[in-house]
Formats: sequence, C-alpha cells, structure tokens
Amino acid sequence: MLSVIISLVVAALFGGALHLTTSLHPVVPVLAGLTVFTIIYIILLKQIMNRINVAMELVQKDIMANRPEVAIHKLEAVQKKYANWQFFIRKQMNAQIGMVYYLRRDFAKAYDYLKEGFVRHWVAMAMLAVIQMKRNQPKNMIATFDKALTVTRKEPLLWSLYAFCLEKIGDRNKAVGIMEKGLKKVGNDELMSANLAALKEGGKMKMQGYGDLWLQFQLEKQGAMIRKHTKAIQGRRKVVRR
Repeated sequence: MLSVIISLVVAALFGGALHLTTSLHPVVPVLAGLTVFTIIYIILLKQIMNRINVAMELVQKDIMANRPEVAIHKLEAVQKKYANWQFFIRKQMNAQIGMVYYLRRDFAKAYDYLKEGFVRHWVAMAMLAVIQMKRNQPKNMIATFDKALTVTRKEPLLWSLYAFCLEKIGDRNKAVGIMEKGLKKVGNDELMSANLAALKEGGKMKMQGYGDLWLQFQLEKQGAMIRKHTKAIQGRRKVVRR
C-alpha cells in the first residue's frame, strides 16, 4: 500500500538523518522514526478517507435518484484511484458495487463483486449468502453467514436473516439454534424473541419489523410487500381519523 510505503520512507529518512547528525543513543532515532511513521500514516489515512467519504456521499445521491449506472461508475473510479493507497479499499468498493447490482436484481453481477467484498460489511455479506441460498449452495451460504458473524455479532437482523434462510432451506432446528445463540450475543430483543418463539411453534418468521433494512434483501415477493405496505398505510390513516 502506497500510504505505508510513503510513511516508511519518510520515517526511515528522518530516523537515519537523526542518527547520522547526532550522538543520541541508537534507540532514540528508531523511536523517532516510528513516531514519524505513525503521524504520516494517520495524516495520509485521514486525507484518503475524507476524499472517499465525499465520493460516497455523491454515490448515495445517485442511488437515491435511481441512477445506479452512474453510482457504479463512480464506485469503480474510487476503487481505481485509491485501492493501491490503503488496505481494504478494493474490498469495500467491491461490496458497495455488489450491493448496487443486488438492488437492481442483477444477481449474477452482484455475486461476482460480493464474493470479493469486505467481510466487515455485514449487509454485503448477507446479500452474498442470500444469492448462495438461491443458487442452492447451502454449505456456502452457511459459511458466509458464519464468516460475517465472526466480526458482526451485535446486529439482530444478521442473526434473524441467517435463521430465516435456514428455515427457508428446511433446516428449522439449526434456525432455532442460531436465534438462541444470537439472542445471547445481542441481548434482549423483542423481535428476535418473537421470531424464535414462532420457529419453535412451527410458524413463520415475521421480518417486516426491520423495515427497509429487511426489504433490501428482496426475500418477499414484490406484490406481498406492496400489500403489506398498503395495509400499514391504511392502518395509520385510521388512527389519524380517530
């Protein structure tokens, strides 16, 4: 990574110059070099991340304005420009591009990017697992969910989505086990507790409580989602009339 290389070069030059021009103990130039390395690296990191954050704000606006092709083009440009400067930038951009393709229901292209995505981006990892489920790859799906949960243990929807997919492929017992384990990690969560009870009673999990976070995974038929949304709106109108 260029940021590391630049920081090392500057630190080495500073430490070497200090050693050659002073009579200080050899440990002092080494410590000074390490300090310079840390300072330069942090400065470069902040500058790079600030520029990426600005670019991501523009990408988000394109997504909200239903311009996915423009958003993908900008993400690819960010990846090309900064991938060699900082660790994990390439993987983070792969995750973002994969998510855009997933939301467009272009699951083939989404898969190609998501499989090269960042493990700490739990939404992207969950989308990859859903595609693997749809491709009838249960072992890969389970491995992907497990990998995501090694770094994201406190997200209720990730545990619930894992259990939902397990129930969908017919492994209700494992789904119950995942929800029980998830509740221990997350703590008290009413929606998780209700869904765990539903699984134990042989019923279906109700995921609508997660709102748009759930809807983005597109695991319900569009018609069903529209009916539920309409019903919710009608219910709110009744409350207002009273």
